[in-house]
Amino acid sequence: MAIAFTFPGQGSQAVGMGKDLAAAYPEARAVFDEVDAALGEKLSAVIFEGPEETLTLTANAQPALMAVSMALVRVLEARGLDLAKSASYVAGHSLGEYSALCAAGMFSISDTARLLRIRGNAMQAAVPAGEGAMAAIIGLENADVEAACAEGSAHGAVQIANDNGGGQLVISGLKPAVEAAAAAATEKGAKRALMLPVSAPFHSSLMQPAADAMREALAGVSKSAPVVPVIANVRAAPVSDPDEIARLLVEQVTGQVRWRETVAWFAANGVDTLAEIGAGKVLTGLARRIDRSLTGINVAGPDDIDPFLASINA
Repeated sequence: MAIAFTFPGQGSQAVGMGKDLAAAYPEARAVFDEVDAALGEKLSAVIFEGPEETLTLTANAQPALMAVSMALVRVLEARGLDLAKSASYVAGHSLGEYSALCAAGMFSISDTARLLRIRGNAMQAAVPAGEGAMAAIIGLENADVEAACAEGSAHGAVQIANDNGGGQLVISGLKPAVEAAAAAATEKGAKRALMLPVSAPFHSSLMQPAADAMREALAGVSKSAPVVPVIANVRAAPVSDPDEIARLLVEQVTGQVRWRETVAWFAANGVDTLAEIGAGKVLTGLARRIDRSLTGINVAGPDDIDPFLASINA
């Protein structure tokens, strides 16, 4: 069994995630306490109790999802998991790349929480509310979506933000441009072109102020070489040098999340199992649509811990 550990991105959050884990395992509780201390506030209370609209705020959802993923990692490690020996690679979807790097030892939990708070605030502040938009395009090839974006660009910046696989691409940019590109995609035969309920045009050129903020933030944080290579979102290939990873994290803010290519790279390079560590099952579902030869395992709560450890130690 060759495993890649994957870590979910924004949209996987849910009020109550990690609560039973923190109640059952002191190692998990310690992670939430560390994140609270790093941010100077009780984010754990929002994670466990809500309200949902507060948890969903970008500046909260990003460190919250990392906290849940890292709580699971610390529980697994306390029960004998050695990531360097068990995982061939790590990867994460958008903010999940930070969780992956934290799990692989490049950043501390406290620094990762602070980086994600900066990232969330900077992404939200980059474009005034209501000016940006994102849309999911279902059932078109990449070239057709690129062509639709080219048509929409007559109304402003618009580009492919996420290539999620399974015929799902997400476009991002100025609202009029995204709406025009979505209409063009429908004319080209898209099964659906759905405007998404998001607060900013993530992974578009409009996020450049946030990229600049992350360049400064990443320059000031301690970095160690990850114990396993990370498959970088914007490259869909393995990277191990901390300085190069930091550069790619800056590029990721305005660049495309190449998740379909990431999963395809795993399948082509000997990985047979993807373990999704964190809230939800989004990445497991995407992997199933991209390559059915891959086995997906979810590790999201206390009931998943022992079966997962048994499966990798078998």
